[in-house]
Amino acid sequence: MTNFTTIEASARAKAGKGAARATRRDGLVPAVIYGAKQEPSLIALDPRLVMRELVRAGWRSRLYEIATDGANSGGTRALMREVQLHPVSDRPIHVDFQRLAPGEKIKVAVQVVFSGEENSVGLKRGGVLNVVRHAVEVNVDPDHIPESFAVDLSELDINDNVRWSDIKGAEHATPVIADRDFVIATVAAPTVTEEPEAEAAPAPVAVPAKGAAPAKGAPAPAKAPAKPAAKK
Repeated sequence: MTNFTTIEASARAKAGKGAARATRRDGLVPAVIYGAKQEPSLIALDPRLVMRELVRAGWRSRLYEIATDGANSGGTRALMREVQLHPVSDRPIHVDFQRLAPGEKIKVAVQVVFSGEENSVGLKRGGVLNVVRHAVEVNVDPDHIPESFAVDLSELDINDNVRWSDIKGAEHATPVIADRDFVIATVAAPTVTEEPEAEAAPAPVAVPAKGAAPAKGAPAPAKAPAKPAAKK
């Protein structure tokens, strides 16, 4: 059975920038529900509810049942498509929902969840997990939208990879990339950084003792310039 997250909303009577600003002055977030060949529905949300959903992973593929003005049943089923944030405070200032129509497939990004890192032979040998796609866009019926895709890394060795055909939970979904069995993640070989070789120290130069003859092959010491003769 498909699970829906209920979110409370209140109806808005007017559209436009002025009405949206008035909604924000009342401490609420203006929002709209569109799609399914119906007229858009104008609603207002508690900003705390919006932030609660944003901090949870996978909010773009989460299914919502929007209960308007305290309705106990028959809420609008939708996906949260876009959230506009204030450029300074990062508070939500507008939310777009897409209404779901039974039997009508929609495109949605589903998060990929990895497990089995502690048992992966490749990771134990020092390999590095390289995640190519943290989420995958798929076309799926609203009644079968998965909350996430599962990937088990237990059997992976260095240079092994996980492809679309390897993930779990995709039985009812069709990937948007349909022309190949694309890569989700790989276990890359560890990068070895070679330390630069130390430069050889220069050979010491022997300094002859005072009065000793210079070593064979060594240049003769420079002679001190002669003192000028004293003038008479």
